[in-house]
Parts: sequence; structure tokens; C-alpha cells
Amino acid sequence: MPARLRDEIKQGKPFANSEVEAYLNLLRTSDALARGVEQALKPSGLTQSQYNVLRILRGAGTDGLVCRELSERMVARDPDITRLLDRLEARGLVTRLRDRKDRRAITVRITAEGTRLADRLDRPIAALHRQQLSHLGTGRVRQLIRLLEQARQSKE
Repeated sequence: MPARLRDEIKQGKPFANSEVEAYLNLLRTSDALARGVEQALKPSGLTQSQYNVLRILRGAGTDGLVCRELSERMVARDPDITRLLDRLEARGLVTRLRDRKDRRAITVRITAEGTRLADRLDRPIAALHRQQLSHLGTGRVRQLIRLLEQARQSKE
């Protein structure tokens, strides 16, 4: 079997084990797929994390979500959710409201403009994902999903 990843990253010696090679392949693939999404989002001025927040809040409906819950639902955890929300709020895409009973709780809601932007991006992003992965075929994509879910269940 050809050493494709080794060639791509110009590594002369073999990987320590298959798990290391699989992990590095995941990182390399994730980076390649993410670059495509970054390019697709660039004209809208959103990052992947910001788009993810808009999608989550759109799904949450008019009740919105408290920051902690929003952070837990993100695909990729963002350690600085406050700054991310600052940027979205400055653009008028979300609103934040401090709870009167519990001043620590801040509820975040998507605005009409945020909903329109997320709606406008859904189709192109879905098309990009099809372009990125459809060559694998439905069966392999489903198998990939199962394998990735199993990998996340590993013992830490």
C-alpha cells in the first residue's frame, strides 16, 4: 500500500503505528475539508464557528439558548465564545439578554438578519459537502460516519 500521507507531509520514516497514521490522516483530511468551508463562508464574513452558532440558534427557536448550552452544542468547541458572540452581535446577527433572576445567565437569540444569512448559506454549504464526499458513495459515507462516531467513543 502506498504511503500517501507520508509522501504528502514529506515524512521519510514510517509512522510509529497505525493509530498515529490514522490520527494524522484525520487531521489532514479535516483541514482539507475545513478549508473548503472557509472559502465558501468567506464572502459572508463568517467563520465556521460563527456559522455553527447561527445554525444552532436558528434551531433553538425564539427561546434562544444560554451561553453554556450554546457552547455545549457546538461542533468544534470554541474557548472564547464571548468574543465570537460579540462579533455576531456587532453585525446584528444575534442578541444577548442577561437573565433578571440569575445575572450570570445570558440568553442568546438569533435575529431575523442572522436567520436570513444562515438560510442563504445552507444550500451552498450542503452542496460543498456533497462535492467533498459524494465520490465515496453513500455506503462508504455511512461507514465513515459509524467509524468516526466509534472513534469519539474511545476511552480517554
